[in-house]
Amino acid sequence: MATATSPTYTQAEPTITAITPLLYRVEEAAEALRLSRAMVYEIIRSGELRTVKIGTRRLVPVAALGEYIDTLGRAA
Repeated sequence: MATATSPTYTQAEPTITAITPLLYRVEEAAEALRLSRAMVYEIIRSGELRTVKIGTRRLVPVAALGEYIDTLGRAA
């Protein structure tokens, strides 16, 4: 006589989706540009790199990094 086996259920792996940042901390922007933090602050002070301020935090929009890089290409 055959015995009935109960089905085995496996738990699915959770899906991890990466969230693309829209704003970088100055340190992250410096890393992305391969520059020092001090150099990025200098570029910000010169007005060459656009930033936004949220509360006390100074953040760099990802789009601003592209704009800055584009200006470097035009200046070369």
